[in-house]
Amino acid sequence: MVKAKKGNVKFVIDCAAPVEDKVLDVASFEKYLQDRIKIDGKTGALANAGVTISRDRTKLTVSAPAEIQFSKRQLKYLSKRYLKKQQLRDYLRVVAASKNSYELRYFSISGGDEEAGEE
Repeated sequence: MVKAKKGNVKFVIDCAAPVEDKVLDVASFEKYLQDRIKIDGKTGALANAGVTISRDRTKLTVSAPAEIQFSKRQLKYLSKRYLKKQQLRDYLRVVAASKNSYELRYFSISGGDEEAGEE
């Protein structure tokens, strides 16, 4: 069995595109994550476990101790649920930008390309 390194694990959610277009509010997204992130099957246990959520203008950073086994997948799930709740799920998607980060991107809508391919 491989032992995990001591220290913190950081995950970043980059919301640059929707925040610049004033579609998404980072403060309400942060509050949503704080209310709903589960640690050992319980919500509201962030402070006890040492998990911190911080934000700057367009990014949310979730930092957790390595011993907790905090999953990146849970962040994607909660991000998608938040977008659905805000009725933005049809326009935005959650994409893994790197090993420890997600990015919110707009769907690329190509107008007229399908008609040209059929003829």
